[in-house]
Amino acid sequence: MRTNKHGTADFFINVVLYAGLALFGAMTVYPFLNLFAISFNDPLDTIRGGIYLLPRIWSLDNYSIIFSNDRLLGAFLLSIARTIAGTVLGILCTAMFAYALSLKEFMLRKAFNSALVFTLYINGGLIPTYLLIKNLHLMNNFLVYLLPLLVNAFFIIIMRSYFETLPSGLTESAKIDGAGHFQTLFRILLPVSLPVLATITLFVAVTHWNSWFDNYLYASRSPHLSLLQYELMKILLSAMNQSVAQQAHIGESTVSAVTPQAIRAAMTIVVTVPILVVYPFLQNYFIQGMTVGAMKE
Repeated sequence: MRTNKHGTADFFINVVLYAGLALFGAMTVYPFLNLFAISFNDPLDTIRGGIYLLPRIWSLDNYSIIFSNDRLLGAFLLSIARTIAGTVLGILCTAMFAYALSLKEFMLRKAFNSALVFTLYINGGLIPTYLLIKNLHLMNNFLVYLLPLLVNAFFIIIMRSYFETLPSGLTESAKIDGAGHFQTLFRILLPVSLPVLATITLFVAVTHWNSWFDNYLYASRSPHLSLLQYELMKILLSAMNQSVAQQAHIGESTVSAVTPQAIRAAMTIVVTVPILVVYPFLQNYFIQGMTVGAMKE
C-alpha cells in the first residue's frame, strides 16, 4: 500500500512538473513565433491586430523593404567582423585579468576586486565617455567598436570565481613542471574551463552583435563603418516617419504601405537568426563538467 501511495504521489508530482515546464516553454517560444507571424504578414493587415501564431495574409514586403538597402550586405559583413574580433579579444583580456585576480599571491588582488565591484554600481556616464573616445582619436575608427568593450567587470568576476573553484593542484603541478603564468592559463586552466568560456563567449558575442548606439555616437559620419543594427535602426526610423506621413495624407494619394510594427518584427527575426544558429553549438558546454577527471589526487 505504501508503495502504491508513493507511486501515485510521484506520478502527480511529475505531471505537475511537466505541465509547468510545458507552460513555461510555451510562454518562452510564443513571442518569437508571434514576431515571425507578424514579419511575414501584410504590413497594412498587421494594423488590424489579431495575429498570433500564423500570418493572416502572407507577404514578403517587410523583408523586401529591409533587404532593398544597398548598404545592408556591407553592414552585415562588418558586424560579423566586429563580433568575431571583439569576442576573441574580449575573451583573451577577460581570461588574463581573471587569472591574475585569482592568484592568492597577487598583492593588489583585493584592491582590483574592489575597483571592479565599484564600476558595477558607478560609471563615468555618457558625456565623459564620449570625450574620452574623442581625446583618444577613436572617432570614426573601427577600433572604437573593440577597445571600449575589451573587459567587462561582471565577466571578469564570473571567470575569476570559476578559476577559484578549480583544484589548486592544477596550478601547483604546473609550477612544479616549470610552467609560467601564460602556460598555466592557456594550457592548463582554459582547457578545463570550457563551460564558463562558452557562457562568456555567448554574452560578449551577443553584446557586439546587438550594439548600434556606439555606431551612432562615434562613427555615424563614416558610412563604411555602418553596422547591421545601425542600418536596421535607420530603416525603422524611416518607416516610422513614413507612417506619420501616411496618417497626415490619409485622404490624399496612397503612400506605399509601411508599418513600424511589421518592420520591427522583421528586423528582430533578421538579427536573431544568426544567434539561434550559433547557440546550439555552445549550449553543450553549459551542462558539461569539464573539470571532472582533470587531475588525479
